[in-house]
Amino acid sequence: MILNFSFKLIAGRGKICCKFSLYKSYRAVSSVPVDILWEKLINITDFSWHPLISSSNAPHGLIPKPGLIYQVVTRLIPIRLRIFVERVRPRELLSVRVLTIPGVEKRVTYQVESTLCGSYISYSVSLRGWLSPLVWLVIKPYAARVASELARAAEQIPLGLLPPRGLETSE
Repeated sequence: MILNFSFKLIAGRGKICCKFSLYKSYRAVSSVPVDILWEKLINITDFSWHPLISSSNAPHGLIPKPGLIYQVVTRLIPIRLRIFVERVRPRELLSVRVLTIPGVEKRVTYQVESTLCGSYISYSVSLRGWLSPLVWLVIKPYAARVASELARAAEQIPLGLLPPRGLETSE
C-alpha cells in the first residue's frame, strides 16, 4: 500500500487557491495465471466483484479500447458515472478516467503481472481537485478491497470456461 497526498495553498492575483491530489496504490496476489485475471478485469459487463460498481451499460463481449466511453452505476448511490478508457496494454495494464462531477478528477489504473509466486494485481487511484478529500473519505474503505476482490473473483472461475488463447475461431 502506497499513499501520496499533497496539499498546495497558492496565493496570487488577490486570490487564495487550494490544490489537492492523492495517489494510493494497493496490491493483491493470486494463484491464477495472468490471463485469467486479465479476462476477469476486461469483462466490463460483469462488475459483480467490484465493491463500488454494480452494473454497466456496455454490451456483452465489448473489450475496452482507448477512447471507449461507457457508463456504470455505483453501489453507494444509484447514480451513473461515465468511464473513459485511456490506455490498454493487453495482459498488463488498463487505465481509465472516471468522469464525475466538476471539482474531482479520478484516474484508476489496474496492472497485472506474473511472478514465480503467482500473479499480482495492482489497483492505483489518483484523485485531484478541491473535492478530492471529501470523495476520498467516502470511497476509501471500498478502494482498499478492489484488488483483493478481483483476485478472489478470478480464482472462482472454473478453468474450463475460458477458451485457450489462439484457438478462437471467427466465422
